[in-house]
Amino acid sequence: MEKLKIAGGYPLEGTIKVSGAKNSAVALIPATILADSPVTIEGLPDISDVRTLKDLLEEIGGTVSLGDDGEMNVDPSSMVSMPLPSGKVKKLRASYYLMGAMLGRFKKAVIGLPGGCHLGPRPIDQHIKGFEALGAEVTNEQGAIYLRAEELRGARIYLDVVSVGATINIMLAAVRAKGRTVIENAAKEPEIIDVATLLSNMGAKIKGAGTDVIRIDGVDELHGCRHTIIPDRIEAGTFMILAAAVGKGVLVDNVIPLHMESVIAKLREMGVPVETNDDQIFIGRADKLKAVDVKTLVYPGFPTDLQQPFTTLLNRAEGSAVVTDTIYSARFKHIDELRRMNATIKVEGRSAIVNGPVQLQGAKVKASDLRAGAALVIAGLMGEGVTEVTGLEHIDRGYSDLVEKLEGLGATIWREKMTEEELEQLKS
Repeated sequence: MEKLKIAGGYPLEGTIKVSGAKNSAVALIPATILADSPVTIEGLPDISDVRTLKDLLEEIGGTVSLGDDGEMNVDPSSMVSMPLPSGKVKKLRASYYLMGAMLGRFKKAVIGLPGGCHLGPRPIDQHIKGFEALGAEVTNEQGAIYLRAEELRGARIYLDVVSVGATINIMLAAVRAKGRTVIENAAKEPEIIDVATLLSNMGAKIKGAGTDVIRIDGVDELHGCRHTIIPDRIEAGTFMILAAAVGKGVLVDNVIPLHMESVIAKLREMGVPVETNDDQIFIGRADKLKAVDVKTLVYPGFPTDLQQPFTTLLNRAEGSAVVTDTIYSARFKHIDELRRMNATIKVEGRSAIVNGPVQLQGAKVKASDLRAGAALVIAGLMGEGVTEVTGLEHIDRGYSDLVEKLEGLGATIWREKMTEEELEQLKS
């Protein structure tokens, strides 16, 4: 295992390129199961979640290649409905997309309960509600979800809560069901449009992706195609936030500015100069920042995935700010680590109150989840002295070539192997 070391206090400058969207990739790859001929996805990020899903597709008989350029070729023609009860399934939350894809193609699946970051209760009841409405029998047996259907029939499904995962999973199952499926109160995230675009290119009939009502007319078969993934708006937001924190002029390249409107608005409210063009966003130097309140909401609101990095940035701002996460109640595990670095933050229920400005100090900290890891990297760049971050397996799930990208801006950041003594301390 490795740790990340960051020498803080160096201003960053230059261009940083955004990779393909992690939250799209983890749905696009399972979607290839639904085709009967090869599918190519271009621009996938070099992250552990992508490699884990490649292994899972191979486990069920797929022929999969993944190039250094992020191009994945999947031949699903020899896939079978093999049970995937645990193992690699436990490594990522989005393994639940295998349920919808395998149910759509094989009318049955056995999938272990998903893993991923521990962010409090994230039930899959809306996924199950959708599968049952389509005609599947769903049972939980010895820690695995069993899905069985004689046939899938289109249905009208109202989601009780807006859920990206449930919206995509129901889409995956419904594209090969008989008749029309209508998903009401659907999520609107760009990743849903990305998945719908891939499925449409494969021959699916989908209307309304990106709105709160999606209509799907089932088809008997889907064919292969070539698809290019959208840029990662969460990675883009992370880079924009760190540029606001320690940059003296950073150009974020390969981004869709429309996807970033809530983040742009908050940065400008703080006093950060932001300029946009077709596929780039320039973050200018901000000498003085003003504290602003933030509330996470479903898209197009402020993303919960950027709450933790933004909380770190607020340590530079003058005044008191309230950060409220309405999506995940347990997404404040980074706060204790920021306090180790001299932050003045307290948590009250679903909110964190940040008082600034403070000078963060280098310390030994641990990433508890993916976006907490990003928050601590930004804190390390802001801090005086050297910050040491462990828990890199979380960061590697969502950020491709992070060290190299930050070095390109002038950051002093490197990875080191952990000693046996350090590994023992982590376990205790």
